[in-house]
Amino acid sequence: MKRLFRRGSPAPASTPGPDPCPELAAAAGHDPQPRTPGQCEDCAALGEQVWAHLRMCLECGRVSCCDSSPHQHATAHFHATGHPVMRSHEPGESWRWCYVHSTLG
Repeated sequence: MKRLFRRGSPAPASTPGPDPCPELAAAAGHDPQPRTPGQCEDCAALGEQVWAHLRMCLECGRVSCCDSSPHQHATAHFHATGHPVMRSHEPGESWRWCYVHSTLG
């Protein structure tokens, strides 16, 4: 790997990153109530419980399964509705994801 600066010299100043994701910024604050706490709404309608992890849409509160799950209902919900931001619906997790910019927040 090629060095960008000599050992012992100060690292170059970091350049500011791109503007923050406007969808993540708009979704900050109070989360909606989950429509189906603890289960994927679509998997439950199919009579299945095969999800890996759950995600919640921050626009409407729909709880859906993640992309590691067989049906990938959270991503399907984004494509069907255009609701851009979801968050983890797993205990102890609070990270968010913007589908528009593929940005973690």
